[in-house]
Amino acid sequence: MSFKPPCPVSYEEFKVHVEDFEPILRPPESPLLDKKYPPRVLTLPDDRKMVVREADREEASVIVETTKKVLDRELDFYDVVSARVLGEILAWKRYRVKDHFCLVGVIDGELAAIANARLWDEDVAISLHTMTFKRGAGIGALMYVAKMEHAFEDLDIVEWWATYESYTGFRYWGIRLAQYQKPYPDYQHELGGARVFFTTREQWDAYVKPKFEGKLGERPVPPGLLESSRPIRVPESIDV
Repeated sequence: MSFKPPCPVSYEEFKVHVEDFEPILRPPESPLLDKKYPPRVLTLPDDRKMVVREADREEASVIVETTKKVLDRELDFYDVVSARVLGEILAWKRYRVKDHFCLVGVIDGELAAIANARLWDEDVAISLHTMTFKRGAGIGALMYVAKMEHAFEDLDIVEWWATYESYTGFRYWGIRLAQYQKPYPDYQHELGGARVFFTTREQWDAYVKPKFEGKLGERPVPPGLLESSRPIRVPESIDV
């Protein structure tokens, strides 16, 4: 079914340049994201150094290539998490997600972990995923708190919202951080409509920050070490 114009018109069709579509399809980016995460260096139990810094959009391809390597692993819900991470990182790369930021953990130039989130608005940050590609170093929990730190300390949010697919994630962050729950199903997380667990600024200042501040590594990162984290590489081996 088609509708005829209700009055005479000069043209029967218009040609539209795709450049005219892009401002409509691309979400606006908050000026809050101009505040970048100050890098840290974390000494691992085996004395290796992991640089934690904010990822550049140009590094999305390395994150995608690394994540694809665990897409078929069912252990600990890696298949679900990696599939969702792929969508999030590709959407970030293609400018199709609102106010996304991503931290990377880099060991000897190789990608060891990622932690991403996005801003819902100027008050609320939505935790998306934290995924490690090296087991046994305890870096996953620290990467999660690092992105919380960035949200609360640098972006000055007032609430942090999360949900969990895996038992490990819920144990580490939902329970260990003593997160509250929003009423369900009144509030649903965008990751599949699951329960929303959240941390307030007051809880961050009084409990989470003091609990982890001494474990997040040091600042500033020595210039040579920070430089060695670029360009980031896909790890030769993955241990999950």
